[in-house]
Formats: sequence, structure tokens, C-alpha cells
Amino acid sequence: MLGNFSYCNPTKLYFGDESLSYLKDELKKYGNKVLLVYGGGSIKKIGLYDEVINILKQANKEIFFDSGVMPNPTLEKLYEGIKIAKDNNIDFILAVGGGSVIDYSKALSASIHCKEDPWKRYYEKMLEPDCKIVPMGCVLTMVGTGSEMNGGAVITNTDKKLKIGHVFNEEVFPKFAILNPKYTYSLPHYQMVAGIFDIFSHIMEQYFSDFDDNTSDYIMEGLMNSLINSSLIANKDPLNYEARSNIMWIATWALNTLVAKGKTTDWQVHMIGQQVGAFTNATHGMTLSAVSIPYYRYILKDGLFKFKRFAINVFKVDPKNKSDEEIANEGLNCLLDYMKTLNLVLSIKDLGVKEDMIDDIANSCFCNQGGYKTLNHDDIKKILLESYNQE
Repeated sequence: MLGNFSYCNPTKLYFGDESLSYLKDELKKYGNKVLLVYGGGSIKKIGLYDEVINILKQANKEIFFDSGVMPNPTLEKLYEGIKIAKDNNIDFILAVGGGSVIDYSKALSASIHCKEDPWKRYYEKMLEPDCKIVPMGCVLTMVGTGSEMNGGAVITNTDKKLKIGHVFNEEVFPKFAILNPKYTYSLPHYQMVAGIFDIFSHIMEQYFSDFDDNTSDYIMEGLMNSLINSSLIANKDPLNYEARSNIMWIATWALNTLVAKGKTTDWQVHMIGQQVGAFTNATHGMTLSAVSIPYYRYILKDGLFKFKRFAINVFKVDPKNKSDEEIANEGLNCLLDYMKTLNLVLSIKDLGVKEDMIDDIANSCFCNQGGYKTLNHDDIKKILLESYNQE
């Protein structure tokens, strides 16, 4: 295991079907004025909104509201939230929802007292906060992003058609996260499987990098095996608590920075997928599924040994009498079959991309250097075209 690193994750987790009972004690640690952030109202349909309001009142908190956070939170919405928070001198942010709500709340926590435009500071210059951070905690209702235990916050600038993630330092991590698998039951199947692939993609983005013998790779193989097993169960029986709880736990550990330690990591699939999302407003996990197979086939020869290992250790490909490339390709075929079983989107065409948009999407993508092949914009265009023509 190569490299030098430090590891700290300050987020406290409460997991299980009784985890909301700990919210009141956590709220005692923070100021009186609480901004409740949520999305389109699904938390009201499942009764969670009323539960959270009752707990806030029992804790004698003054409640303010920032609702309507969209699946791909926009810069305009962030500016709106900053105004609400400033006008009411908010002490604490409570995010109740999925990854978008939590991402947005982290960006908001770092932006309320920011002395310059947060887009310029955090998403163009990629600087860390130099201001007071308003603490935040979360109650998770959709799994996939891992946002409940990391510093990532993705914001979309609709004017510039840019969807960019900033990974904030530990000060911006949620102070606590409440994870009750039953809160995810109401998700439509499409959103459930999109979240599942987001998890799988997070793991692959970190796994397909570097050439050393890294403990993190063994952990990730275990996470992927568990995810495949539980996701196939949940695909048939969405109310299976054991499967949904495993998926929720895997999602958290896939992106809470643990398995990234000692790794350069890749993230090129996310860079491409996020820009597809910026141009189409498509569901994030589906943008990743649409470009993953074309991307990994494109870089397979550059990381052949790891794709071979992936095939054998994750998809149980029998290597007997096969070349390394045959084994690796069979592994990607198994991945594709798994994706088809979950009914994931496999072509950007199905997400609303028109062929005449591909140049602009490719030109807007960031080119990362952590994976097995550093792409240029022509490479990205080829991958997008492959996805576009993929059935």
C-alpha cells in the first residue's frame, strides 16, 4: 500500500429503524434557530416531516424552512438558501432527504458567511472556506451518493451548463447522520436502482486506479460483492429490510473517504456523467450507467490486470484457458448483464442527449489524471458516441 495520508471522519452515524430517536439529543448541541431543508415533499407523504417537526418542537427549536431542493441542486437555489439563512441568522441546518438535499445543505453551510461569490470560490477556484461554517446534520431518505458521511457537494450552474462537485474539508462534513433503511422504501424503482448504480460507480471509480497491492481494493471487492447480492434481492423485493439496510450501509462506506486512502482514484465516469446531467437534468445514477461500459472498455487495456482481478473476484469469472484480455472483457460483460437485470439506462440517447449535443458535452468535461488512462476531449467524445449508439 503506497502513499502517505491522514484519515479522519467526524460524522457520527445512527443506523437502524429506531435511529430517529437520537435526533433530539443531537439537537441539544446546537443553537436555537434551525433551518429545515428538504426537497419536493416526499418526506411529508411518508410521515417523516411530522416526526421531525415534533422532535424540533420538543427540543424548543425555532424552525425555519428551505424546501424545494431539486434532484440536481442549482446555483440559483443555493443563492435563495443563503438569503433565507442570513435573513434569519440560522444556527444549524437540518437536511432531511437524499443526496441532493444533503449536498445542497453542505454547500449552504459553507456559503452563508462566505465573503465572495460561493460559485467562484468553491466551484471555479476550488478553494476551502475561510469563513464561519454553519453546522449541519442530516436524516437520509435515499441511498446512493454517500453524502451523509463526506464533504462532497455537487451544484449545477444552469447558465454555464456546468455540474461540479466540491469536496469540502472535515469542518463541512455532517455532524451526524440518521440512517433508517425504512425511509427509503417509498422510492420509485427507477430511483432505487439509479442509487444502487451510483454506489457501484463510486466503488469502481476508486478501485480502478493504481498498480500496488492495496488493502482498500480488498475492502472494495467485498463491498461490491455485497452490493450485487443485496441489490438483486431488492430489485425483486424492494421492501426486504435486510437488503435495503445492506445497500444503505454499503453506500455510506463506498464514499466516506475510507477506501480512497492510498489510492489516486479515477472519477472520470463522474466527470462525464455529471456533464450529461448538466445538459439534460437526468437522474445522476443513470448518467453514470449510460457511460460506464463505454468508458471501461476504452481504458481496459491500460488497466488490464485490475479488470482481470475485477472479473475474477467480483463477478466470479473462471479464468481457465482464457487470456487476460478475455477474462477482463468477460468481467465487463458480466457487469453489463447485471446492469440490464436492474434495468439501468445504457445509452445517453435515452436520457435526452441529441447527437448534436455531444461536442458541447465533451468540451465541457473535466479530464482527470488519477485513473489508468488520461483522456482528452476527443477521447471523451468517442465514449459519448459509443454510449449514444449503445442499445
